[in-house]
Order: sequence, then structure tokens, then C-alpha cells
Amino acid sequence: MASIKKGILGGFSGKVGTVVGASWRGIDIIRSLPKESQKDPSEKQLLQQDKFRIAVTFLQPLKSIQSLYFGSGSGVKSRVNFATSYTISEAIQVVAGVPELVYSKVLITKGELSGFQNAAVTMQAGGVVEISWEDNSTQGNASAGDQVSVVCYCKDLKDFQIFEGIAVRSDLSVTVTLPNFCVGKPIEVYIYLNTEKQTFASNSFYLGEHTAI
Repeated sequence: MASIKKGILGGFSGKVGTVVGASWRGIDIIRSLPKESQKDPSEKQLLQQDKFRIAVTFLQPLKSIQSLYFGSGSGVKSRVNFATSYTISEAIQVVAGVPELVYSKVLITKGELSGFQNAAVTMQAGGVVEISWEDNSTQGNASAGDQVSVVCYCKDLKDFQIFEGIAVRSDLSVTVTLPNFCVGKPIEVYIYLNTEKQTFASNSFYLGEHTAI
């Protein structure tokens, strides 16, 4: 792989002959086309491909969040890359040869901000989700103004409902309302905190699976 610093026509995207042009983190690069393998993929390779597909498909709606709040994003890997790698290695299990997500191990965000203390969720009629927590705004690097976000996932519909920055740590509770099509279905509930300046976040907290009523 090589970078283009000052080409005749500048950077390009796509394939020209045996060369592929692309932009990576704002840098124009060129690389040769990979050689096609003549071997059929092994079972291990197929399993890894399935894990990758599951992780990427699941995380796609979270891309804008994780590009800000998943690890440091230092080096070659982006924050989104780190989120995908984490999900594949830590949040997918194989049952009878079939990979599946373990929702309790999923991380929406990953960071050093102090998280929630004794958070709990209550499901109310009309698709209402009420979440409460205790005040820990004086502990560690926590601040009363840290922003609270809620992420709900309906696995039956493969649908995310994302509520960003809808409360602050000092509020001690927040309520969100899910769409009618979520009522009667199991919902995975996650919450996370980020700083007021949106510089970094806490590890997301999994509040369990609950049925919307």
C-alpha cells in the first residue's frame, strides 16, 4: 500500500487495471488488487466470516456513536474497528456451530468516564421505559452535567431506538417512549454517559432484557 502525496490528477477512488485507489482517514492511498484464492474457505474461516457479518450488521446503526465513544481510536484502527473487534471476540458465542450475539456482553460505548451507580429500569404501559440511578457525581471523574443516553434494541425486529443526550447525571432518572411496534416484544436496554464537551464516555451499562408493555 502506498500514499499519494501529489499525483498528476490527485487521489482517485475505485479500480484502474490492477490498482485500487481509496481514501483512508483523509489520506489518498493506492494498493494492488488482492489475488483471488483458489482454495475453498475452511470451516474456521466461514465461521469467522459469519461472526464478522453479524457484528457489522448489528453495529451499523451505532456507527456515529462508536466513532466518538469507543476507546481511543489511536493507531491504525478506528474506534469503529475497535468496536467491531470487541464484539466479535467478546460478545458473540457459538452454539451448535452457529454464532449468535450475547447481548449482556455488548458494549455500545467504551471509555474512562465514571459510569452509573445502581441503575435500574422499569417498564410502564404504552412502551414507556423509566430508568433511575443514584447520584455519584462527586466520585472519580464524574460530573453532574455528564449527558445520559439510552439505547434500546428489539432483536425480533432488529431495530434500534436511540435517545442521545436526553438527561444529565444529576437528574437521577430519565423516561423514554418506544414506538408502538415495540410493544409486546423483548427489548435489550443499554445506557451510557458522556462528558458535556463530548470528549469521552463511560462503558455502556446493560440493564437487561425487558418486555415493552
